[in-house]
Amino acid sequence: MPVPYDAPVTAHHLGQTFPWQGRSVSWDRFGDGPPLVFLHGTPWSSRLWRPIADALAGRFTVYLWDMPGYGASSKHPEHRVDLAWQGELFTRLLRGWGLERPHVIAHDFGGAVALRARLLHGARFASLCLTDVVALRPWGSPFFTLVQRHAAVFEQLPAAVHRGAVEAYIRGASHRGLREDDLAALVEPWTGDEGQGAFYRQIAQADERYTDEIEPRYGRIGEPTHIVWGAQDTWIPLDRAHRLQALIPGSSLAVIEDAGHLIQLDAPAALAAELTRWTAAVRG
Repeated sequence: MPVPYDAPVTAHHLGQTFPWQGRSVSWDRFGDGPPLVFLHGTPWSSRLWRPIADALAGRFTVYLWDMPGYGASSKHPEHRVDLAWQGELFTRLLRGWGLERPHVIAHDFGGAVALRARLLHGARFASLCLTDVVALRPWGSPFFTLVQRHAAVFEQLPAAVHRGAVEAYIRGASHRGLREDDLAALVEPWTGDEGQGAFYRQIAQADERYTDEIEPRYGRIGEPTHIVWGAQDTWIPLDRAHRLQALIPGSSLAVIEDAGHLIQLDAPAALAAELTRWTAAVRG
């Protein structure tokens, strides 16, 4: 099933939950074949991957999940949502699913989660595809840095001001511009008392030390690794892709033109074609 050029942010239901240290992780699986796990980034959720997951479900058993603090998973204010917690959780989640060597496709913050699971917690993958990922410093926009310093203040913004700030922030992730329905779908989870608090907490707890900790270990990755990047990504510019490729032995790189950080919406057909090609190659 091909992904249409204007594939929207798809509403979807994650029908299963995984409990871990007081958190509730929403997840689901569908399709048939070897396991393929998608990891989303921030401030997104698994729904951003849904059209491509649907397209690959004819050849793989696809796993989608929302990290705690995101999407349909729990957002308790007292629960940490930083990369250290998410990396450990992902490792436990793979064990809970009984997956020893799944194929993995990760975007943004999800890249660091997968890499921490692999390099710090003993996870192993059949293959790894890193799409516009958080992996090397520096990362984080000026807005991101400002929120980190004043998260408690931002949590108290009037709802309308907060929504405007989130909309502007998310618009900046797209190169070709977002449709209004897509923008609304990406912003809505971060509105209301629960959503507003969760939005600023996940930024406040982001820290480059979590990628600094694993960067010296990238040379240990032996799985087939493919890097995919939007040529016009302003959140994590293209030079990071070339640096990352140089650090991971034998890795390959594909650059998608006319795509920014939200590559799933800027270039859905090109991204789907590249991931279809890659997954067919590593599946054998």
